[in-house]
Amino acid sequence: MVTVERAQTGLRIERSLLKVLKGLAEYLDMSLGDLVEGVALHAFEGKAPFSPETIEKIEQLKAVYGMTLTTADAHRLAEK
Repeated sequence: MVTVERAQTGLRIERSLLKVLKGLAEYLDMSLGDLVEGVALHAFEGKAPFSPETIEKIEQLKAVYGMTLTTADAHRLAEK
């Protein structure tokens, strides 16, 4: 185990994406913060963070929560 100091943040995130992330964290039995940290650390090293089985679950969660965003939408979102 590595000991770290965590900071509380007021992160704003698209609603359906947040629902998928929360659902995935619950499915993986981890906190939302731990999930986001893991995804970021994998991305920083150019590694895929999810197994094929987990990607299947993500697709199911995206369908349930109506998430249609893709990487093509990144950095191009506007708020209502």
